[in-house]
Amino acid sequence: MALIDTIDNIPAYTTIQEALNWGSQYGISTYHTHILAGELIYMAGTTHDEVVSAIRSTSSPSSSSSGGGY
Repeated sequence: MALIDTIDNIPAYTTIQEALNWGSQYGISTYHTHILAGELIYMAGTTHDEVVSAIRSTSSPSSSSSGGGY
């Protein structure tokens, strides 16, 4: 994959297919674009916020454990 850069820790690619391939791991089947240094780049999701939400919903909450009250 031709990873160009990341924006808010989300990868941006040179092709639509690369963005869609990355997004598929989060159940995302759409893409959006950005202009970075004058170049059109592609990211998964219809919007940037959709990607952030999808990542949050698939990550396991490791900090929600209270320790069991020992």
